[in-house]
This record gives sequence, structure tokens and C-alpha cells, in this order.
Amino acid sequence: ARAQNLRATHVGRRMRSVIQRHTPLLRLLAQGGQTRRPGLARLVATPLRRTLIAAPGAPSSSSFTASASSSPAAATTGEMEVYQFPCLQDNYSFLLHDPSTGATAVVDTPEVGPIEAALKEKGWKLTHIFNTHHHWDHTGGNAELKARHGCEVIGPSGERKGEIPGVDRAVCEGDEVAVGNVVARVLDTPGHTVGHVVYHFPTEKKVFVGDTMFAMGCGRLFEGTADQMWSSIQKITALPPDTEVFCAHEYTMSNAKFAVSVEPDNEALQARLREVEVKRAKGVPTVPTTVALELATNPFCRPDSVLLRRTLGLEGADDVAVFAETRRRKDNF
Repeated sequence: ARAQNLRATHVGRRMRSVIQRHTPLLRLLAQGGQTRRPGLARLVATPLRRTLIAAPGAPSSSSFTASASSSPAAATTGEMEVYQFPCLQDNYSFLLHDPSTGATAVVDTPEVGPIEAALKEKGWKLTHIFNTHHHWDHTGGNAELKARHGCEVIGPSGERKGEIPGVDRAVCEGDEVAVGNVVARVLDTPGHTVGHVVYHFPTEKKVFVGDTMFAMGCGRLFEGTADQMWSSIQKITALPPDTEVFCAHEYTMSNAKFAVSVEPDNEALQARLREVEVKRAKGVPTVPTTVALELATNPFCRPDSVLLRRTLGLEGADDVAVFAETRRRKDNF
């Protein structure tokens, strides 16, 4: 307990402004309101690290914008740097860079133009493509980027043959991939597609989840079942609570409105909705999120919630049934 108090004091001293912005949510979580893990209040307040986000006006065909948010230590710590930028209408793409080796990967390839612009801006050489699943807005730039840069394409082995353009290495759960000296574990997360994977960087406390999980949402079940998707979500929520979750789309506003409709008495969710409304009004991204924040506010991570079950009329149902009904309602929201 003494060690936790010391850590909380340290965070409070260095990140007072961050904590103040989250006061309503932190107050509720500190009281234990609708949480499933101890210490969520402190973890929700922990700042997101080493992530650079493209500023408004950055080259892109996207119809939404992002704001500048960077860590001055990002280029000097020797740890993996993440550069996030918009593509297409509502996708995000992510460059992952190891300063110690110069290796650079892109997570999914929605659109070549913004990816090339980001590489040029950062002065990085593309060495790898990590695909999460086969949908066109995640693999559409594979062939052109591979032809231009000679990069290695890594994608899920569970997708059907030929669905990942230019794939050089097929991976599944238990495999490891690396950006230079920074290693990620591959997790199978079927549901959105049958072969979907996510890339978890344990030392960096980051996970790139494609369309399996969104801020306050999850992917549609195009190819998998509710049982599969719930198991996949649990793999992500089992990661350390302060893990940063990088989702592939800016769906947070619509997800938040749905979440409030099925958990209207969740005060943490109400507070988060207000924060999201302010951010999106300014064009500020709501990605990345954290495991802790999703456990507190994402209905697809909370099928055991008494409030959610009451709304759905499923107080005695199992978690899969609650998850499936929540997904069905979101599909028709």
C-alpha cells in the first residue's frame, strides 16, 4: 500500500493537469464504482507515452483531423516510437519505429499516400507491414508499398489464401514479430474475420488491435461468432490495465452514444462521453485508449455489468449471451 501511495504521489506531481481533466471519472473509479480491477483510477490517469499524432493539415485524404501530441523523450529513449495519422474516411494508420536499428513497420495499409507522406515527414525507411486482417481498408496499400520499399509483409495465417496481398510470412498466436529490437507477440482474435490477429508489444505496453476492439466498441461479426469475439476481447482485456490500445478507426463518438444507451447509469461512461464530445469538436483523436478505460466504459468488455444486464433484461444469462445481445443492438443502433 505504501508503494502504491508513493507511485500515486509521483503521478500527481508530474501529471496534475491530466488528472484534473479526468476528475469525474477518477472520482468514481477511486470509489470502486463499476470497476473490475483494483487501481483503475490511477491507471486511467496514466498519460499515454511515446505516441506522436499527426497535426491538422498533415498530408492525407482523410475527412477528419488530428491534433499534435508528442513526447519529447520519444526520439531519445531508445524505445519504440509510434506515429499515428489518419487515412481514408475514418481509419488510422500507425508507423512503429525502433530508433536503435532504424527499422520501421506500418500496422495495416489503408492508403498509400498518407503512409508515404508520414514516412517522408519522419525520415524513416519502411521495412515491414503488419496486417491485422484481410479487409481492403487494412491491406489496400500492401502491393504498392512492397514494390516501392521492398518491405516484408506479415499477416495472419488464419485468413484464406490470397486474402493478404504480398504476404511473406503468415503468423498466428504464439508467434513473435519484431520491429528492429522491439518484439511483439501475436494473438489470434477471430470474430470480425476468421483470421484476425493483434500485435502486442509487452515491453512497450502497447497493443495494435485492428478491428477487434474500438474505443467503447468492438468490430462487427462479419465472419466469426459472438463466442469467438468475446474470447478475443478477453485476450485484450487480460493485458495489463495500463496497456495502450491502438484501434484502427475513429468510431468513438458513435460508440459512446450507444454505450450510454445500454448503460445509462454508468457514471464513468457519462464522464467519458463528455470528454469525447469535447475532443471530437476540436478534431482531436480519441485513439489510443487503454485497457483500464475500456474495462470501465466499453459495454463489450463488461458483459458481467449489473447495469448492462438490467438494460438488456438478461440478469441471469451467461457472458456470451449478454455480449451477443449487446452486439445485436449495436448493429441496429
